[in-house]
Amino acid sequence: MRFVAATLALAACTLSAGISFAQEEPYLDDRSSPQALVKSLYNAINRKEYARAYSYFSNPPAPTLDEYARGYADTEGVTLVIGTPGVEGAAGSTFYSLPVAISAAGANEQVFAGCYTLRLANPQIQGDPYKPLSIEKGALSPVSGPIETALPASCPDGPPLPLQNAVLERAKAKFVGSRLDSCQIEEGNEPQAWDIEFHYTYDSQDEPARKFKLMRFYCARGAYNEVHVYYLADDTGELNELHFAQPELDIRYENDDHEGKVESVNVIGFTSAGSLVNSEFDPDTKTISSWAKWRGVGDASSVGKWIFRNGTFTLVRFEVDASYDGEVEHQTVVDYDSGP
Repeated sequence: MRFVAATLALAACTLSAGISFAQEEPYLDDRSSPQALVKSLYNAINRKEYARAYSYFSNPPAPTLDEYARGYADTEGVTLVIGTPGVEGAAGSTFYSLPVAISAAGANEQVFAGCYTLRLANPQIQGDPYKPLSIEKGALSPVSGPIETALPASCPDGPPLPLQNAVLERAKAKFVGSRLDSCQIEEGNEPQAWDIEFHYTYDSQDEPARKFKLMRFYCARGAYNEVHVYYLADDTGELNELHFAQPELDIRYENDDHEGKVESVNVIGFTSAGSLVNSEFDPDTKTISSWAKWRGVGDASSVGKWIFRNGTFTLVRFEVDASYDGEVEHQTVVDYDSGP
């Protein structure tokens, strides 16, 4: 067990990333859950507080603290993605199996994936000295591809996660890995998820309904707009980030004055957006709607509607109010709202 932990530490010590640096990352020291403890471990590593990192292991990851710290001499930072832990109880203790993936940028960019095993002895029957939740062992291996696809759905030695949880964890990893630069990744901001049941047009109505999972992630917030990113998993587990068709508009104002009268609004093509503004999903009608405000009053704005049919979301309606006159009066520019 000690050898495995030491191997993990030596593998992790080669990782570095330009995302989290000691001077930028707030102090985190939390043993309240397996996820919090492993986040605290890498927080300590990123802040170069190696004694703290070393203390999270019940079995030392290196023979001495000095040797452990020397292994991180060239490490600037580590990016971590965490899954949902499996839980088992045995002999007065609770054991957790936590899937993790780590991405690093340094002389050679590398992604590692694997699992940590953590143990908490029953706090109600412990004496002095008290032993908090700690890391028993860990094993990470190099993997190919980006971090968003590297996170294991579950740990080989732990209980498997239900498929729906595994899909959600993969979506979380994909979101974090692909949206670090464009979204505000906030701690504790959990995605919303819905199951969508339907039949393809070629399915027999006697067949069981297919079940897809739609997931909405918070991305960013402004004074009056909130941006969301969506993922859709099909009934085979294939996961894709959704992009939404939107019209490209040519808006003409009188005397080219945006505060003046709108002369014309014309659709000159279509584009695809990887996020929606102020969006909502209605599970009863299987539609996603959005209302993008161009200013806080909401008079100048655009409204879209996408309906789920035959396994995907299709734009069926788009409205625009291009005038800054204090009145909300949308003009319909795309209308396919009477679905087949």
